[in-house]
Amino acid sequence: MTSISRKMAEFTDRLHYDDIPQDAIYEAKRFLLDSVGCALAATQNEDMRAMYRFTEKLGGTPEATVIGTGAKTNAPNAALMNGLLIRALDYNDIYWVQDPSHPSDLLGAVLAAAEANGRNGADLLVATVIAYELEMRWCHAATPGIREVGWHHASLTQFVSPLVAGKLYGLGIDQLVATMGISGSSHFTLGGVVAGHLTNMKNTADPLAAQAGVYAALMAREGYEGPVHVIEGKEGLIEVLNNVTWDTDALLDGLGDDFLITKCSYKAFPTEALTHQPISAALKVIGEHEIRHDQIQEILVKTTTRGADILSDPSKYKPDTKETADHSLPYVIAAAVVDGNVLPESFEDHKLRDPDIRATLQKIKVVADPEIDALFPDIKRASVTITLQDGSKHSAQTDYAKGSPEDPLSDEDLFAKFRANAQKTMSEGRISDIIEQTMSFESISKLEPYMKLLVSEKA
Repeated sequence: MTSISRKMAEFTDRLHYDDIPQDAIYEAKRFLLDSVGCALAATQNEDMRAMYRFTEKLGGTPEATVIGTGAKTNAPNAALMNGLLIRALDYNDIYWVQDPSHPSDLLGAVLAAAEANGRNGADLLVATVIAYELEMRWCHAATPGIREVGWHHASLTQFVSPLVAGKLYGLGIDQLVATMGISGSSHFTLGGVVAGHLTNMKNTADPLAAQAGVYAALMAREGYEGPVHVIEGKEGLIEVLNNVTWDTDALLDGLGDDFLITKCSYKAFPTEALTHQPISAALKVIGEHEIRHDQIQEILVKTTTRGADILSDPSKYKPDTKETADHSLPYVIAAAVVDGNVLPESFEDHKLRDPDIRATLQKIKVVADPEIDALFPDIKRASVTITLQDGSKHSAQTDYAKGSPEDPLSDEDLFAKFRANAQKTMSEGRISDIIEQTMSFESISKLEPYMKLLVSEKA
């Protein structure tokens, strides 16, 4: 019986640029631009400075470029560093059905493996589409999602990254199957990295799973083997994670016929995905009624049980790190109400100590709403009611976040987000060059000159 790994490997092996619809190719370029922008915005973060130092100390064959510094290292090291940069601000893409996922967490591995192997722009776009297609399918595969039973979605990324990297390393089908066995039996991740008080590992778990795929591809290239039935075999994924119901048809049916990348969402705010609807509702209320934060008596947020539990536990009312703050529903609502938006700078140290945000944060009450739970995950509704000091109440409800297919980012929106993210490290001329080259990426013959554009021009 043909294994699930082999069927995925066959899809990966046979997919070529000309097989992919142009709307999927276009979204691959848009998500690449969005991800690069997120990475450029993170280059000065303290945690990323630490990882730059870590990467430099590792050394490695100079075959792939690190975004920001332009330093060169080996493909696995570059995959991790660039993946971390893309992920650091929690501003990159989001797809959520049963499980959540950030498919662009894989793009650090895509960029590194493509550059190390002298691939062209079309090759990279094919690998990007494969990354999105397979990663997003895993979001449909378990009911409830594995995140609901305590596992982080990096546990699923480990089954995608080896195929993406293996494609760029030119591996054959048997070697691709081996990569899945190698990576997929070595990188399960506890959900605790995104629960309670959060640390740097919140942003690091998925890039590590992406890096694992590059390691697996390199091992398989040398003839190393891995379990063939790592998904459905004895003591494989399905047998071990048996407190969910698995739908393997969701992984395989229609592979290559319809591409899910066009259904992935962009982020309008650099925060955890379930905060986006509440932020949008809060901004709508204060905008429509011209409410100042010092007029507010209480803010009531109704959301999912998950949002009330994980994003609003006691630690989220006292955030002292960026990682906790951008996963704190009370904090991001307070920042939105005080400043009129939530931006990357909303999580800088001076903002975490802002007295107006701290005072507003204590006025926020988050409750789980059974009616909203009944709609989840198809609709991720949130409602916000603001009670003023004079006793008047104003409310708004949001079902779809800005950046979702239901409320999409236009090219103009996307380019504006990129410019805002890149402006601290890039000149306007360089920013325009990156946009132009990314949006015509299929014409790039070698990746190295493009990667040189992603080196910071400003200290």
